Amino acid sequence: MTDSSHLADRYAEVCNRIGEAAVRSGRRPEEIIVVAVSKYAEPDQIKALVDLGHRDFGENQVQQLVQREAVLAEYLDRLRVLSATRRSIAGDTLLPKAAAQGIRWHMIGHLQRNKARKVIDFVRLIHSVDSLRLAEELQQAALKRDQNIEVLIQVNCSGEASKFGCPVPAALPLAEQIDTMVNVRVRGVMTMAPLTERPEDVRPVFVRCREVFEEFRDAGVGDGQCNLLSMGMSGDYEIAIAEGANIVRIGSAIFGEQSAETREHEAGARAG
Repeated sequence: MTDSSHLADRYAEVCNRIGEAAVRSGRRPEEIIVVAVSKYAEPDQIKALVDLGHRDFGENQVQQLVQREAVLAEYLDRLRVLSATRRSIAGDTLLPKAAAQGIRWHMIGHLQRNKARKVIDFVRLIHSVDSLRLAEELQQAALKRDQNIEVLIQVNCSGEASKFGCPVPAALPLAEQIDTMVNVRVRGVMTMAPLTERPEDVRPVFVRCREVFEEFRDAGVGDGQCNLLSMGMSGDYEIAIAEGANIVRIGSAIFGEQSAETREHEAGARAG
């Protein structure tokens, strides 16, 4: 089997498991947004996922997001030209659904304030706003461009010192302060669960994040538009969905495990 065949099989399995988890939680599968985390994916893998109709992609670093966005934009432009040519000749189309609708990029990693102005030109949703100063940078940048930017408040529900995110008690006050801004809109909450051998161990973290999310909604954060709960990754997304997540961030379960060569390259990039 080719790598694209393996990817298609992995993607189908993830979609099936998400659908089953959604039904178990009393929701429809289409209510769950799958953000394909392309951090360690090869460009051909990302293009293959686009060909399968996938629309939402997430990156941890601004520079890589900008690069990946440019690569996919060029690829989709070529597909549109090819599709138009095919339609005129044979009446058929090769244009994937995602290409017709456009790709939605998500910034899911820690965002430094000096990168805020750069990222808003490319992303549909920022998952990682964890301070008022970052929100203020986004507001200034969005105001200059006369556009709005939608964000999630990243909350450190595990209490780990190594995790980004605002403390749980500070989450609602932060959201209410951001609500006073004209161009930044709070759409919900995001959290990062600890890495564990047993996925079930992270359930209390997801429960706490859902409680924060419900506090936001009860307080009227986002003027009725606070409806996104981003939690769960490749090892624990079914538990996250069971606890209320409607956005899951899936990397290795779709693209495969990171190779040693990719890990070495990534380490070198950070060192450089």
